[in-house]
Amino acid sequence: MKKTWLLGFGFFSISLTWGLYNAFVPLFLDNYIVKSATLVGFLMTIDNYFGLFLQPLIGRKSDKTDTKIGKRMPYLLIGMPLAAIFCALIPIHTSFSLLILFMVLMNLSMSLYRSPTVSLMPDITEPSKRTQANGIINLMGGIGSIFAFTVGSTLYDQHIALPFLTSSVLTLMSLVILIVFIRERRDAIEYTPQIPQQQAAVNHERVWGRAHVLLAKAKQDLSTYSQEWTLPTLFLLGAIYFWFFSYQGIEALFTLYGRKELNLSDTQSSFSLAFFSLAFVAAAIPAGYLGHKYGKKSTIMFGVIGLIIVFSAISYVDSLLTLRVLLLVGGIFWALININSYPFVIALGKESSIGTRTGIYYIASSLAALSSPPLMGLIVDLLGYSYLFYAAAVGMVIALLFLFGVNDKGHSKPAALHRSM
Repeated sequence: MKKTWLLGFGFFSISLTWGLYNAFVPLFLDNYIVKSATLVGFLMTIDNYFGLFLQPLIGRKSDKTDTKIGKRMPYLLIGMPLAAIFCALIPIHTSFSLLILFMVLMNLSMSLYRSPTVSLMPDITEPSKRTQANGIINLMGGIGSIFAFTVGSTLYDQHIALPFLTSSVLTLMSLVILIVFIRERRDAIEYTPQIPQQQAAVNHERVWGRAHVLLAKAKQDLSTYSQEWTLPTLFLLGAIYFWFFSYQGIEALFTLYGRKELNLSDTQSSFSLAFFSLAFVAAAIPAGYLGHKYGKKSTIMFGVIGLIIVFSAISYVDSLLTLRVLLLVGGIFWALININSYPFVIALGKESSIGTRTGIYYIASSLAALSSPPLMGLIVDLLGYSYLFYAAAVGMVIALLFLFGVNDKGHSKPAALHRSM
């Protein structure tokens, strides 16, 4: 598992950056658009437009990439430095338009390397150990979130630019660690270089023309994607959508919830999120082992039920201490869900489609993150911030209903959608 821990630095940098982004960027936006939580929520979904359209393509492209440094690493080498630069620029914006520009560029840069980073884990991990490995890398990601909400909050009090600059430096340091210690051709279980058929396609292109080859490639890609849409996968993606709908909406609007509903300072609000992340980190590895021992579906269902209770209870809270205790408990339940969800998606498919299914996983989560903040913001605008966690609890209930439809033992049978194609 040594390589898994080292790979965790990639997830550390991603979670650190997103933690700061989701905690403080809504506060920057609120300075310009004070009265509209819906608009704040919408602007916080910029990353998910890229996640929906770009990340699946990047994941699929990385499956076919073949360079001296591997399939995934080239995307990290481009995306991570760019993300570090634009992250550092966000807090020093001088106008609303510049803030939006830096947000867009940072999110675009992170989309270039997020799917390849995630795909590296199953690339270098045996199938039987992927759930535990996912626990390790998510633990590292959780540490990044804790760092964002604790150290980041302290630095924010000193100067609003300091946490973002620190995140950029740590992202570059994480990239160096990955470059030095991860060698895809050496560490991958079965490294797949460009296959002879790809060279044949190049020769075919010379004869029949580029348009014909591109059409054939498009049909092949469509066929590859269609084969992944089995009935269990569709139900699981529905569940993933709704639990991320609940989580992403709260994450995007929580600091504003603390400021406007509980009358907390910005630092108190962001620091409170550290309790959720701390519990997530503590439970990450145990959650992976529980998923391996008792089954991913059963473990996830227990976590969903737990979060339904926690989110419902938070709606009645007016004490900072009680809020943080409930967030602590909620982080444990979220670990049971999040640690096992990606390996569950991978387990329902073939080894040759890891990158493709990674993209599919991000389609569901990105759709949720795309729709949740503005819809949650609309609920807040119509009913008030007190209804934020009620809406999150309802989303978890719907996710639970979808989980009941996941037959993880019959996943090899294609869904009607695939058969019709």
